[in-house]
Amino acid sequence: MSVKHYFSKNADKRAKFIFNLIAPIYGRLDKKLEAGFYSTVLILNNEINIAGKTILDIGSGTGAWSSSLNKFGPAYIQGIDFSEKMILQAQKNHPELKFNQGNAENLSEFEDNSFDIVTASFVLHGVKKEKRANILNEMNRISKKYIILNDFTGKTPLFIRFLEFMERSDYKNFKQNFCSEFKAKFNNTKKIRARYGTGLYIAQKY
Repeated sequence: MSVKHYFSKNADKRAKFIFNLIAPIYGRLDKKLEAGFYSTVLILNNEINIAGKTILDIGSGTGAWSSSLNKFGPAYIQGIDFSEKMILQAQKNHPELKFNQGNAENLSEFEDNSFDIVTASFVLHGVKKEKRANILNEMNRISKKYIILNDFTGKTPLFIRFLEFMERSDYKNFKQNFCSEFKAKFNNTKKIRARYGTGLYIAQKY
């Protein structure tokens, strides 16, 4: 993809160009990202015992979130991302885990109720409301019990706001409206703040 895709009106082409471009940078930051995620996964593990669970990580990027979850003894983790260069970085950084390319809005390769936990870390804030709804529908379909999001919950640091501006994300609307969007999809939800304006959104299916 050429630089013209950054200015494309097609959000998917634009996003794929951006994340393929920044994949090597995120790859070098992977260990720092993983260390930062660890405290959030500790909070998550106090809510849900991760040990023995099967997990699908949507928008897995360079694999830092998957790797953090893997430290708590899940039975199996599968990562999915639409950026081929993110997948290459993830496979390089975490060869013990499995990563494949896929579209979060259409994960037909997975059957209904395939995983105990379906999760996404810093994915949904990057897309508009309609796409968020489509992704949540797929997460709900594939999950046996839990849908878990690690994303923005509060005040965002200046540097992160700059990155979100460059990525042309929808993070402002996400922070304002996502709780109501999430509750509209799932009856049993919980929001838990972590650090630096981030936290967990957890839904449990019955």
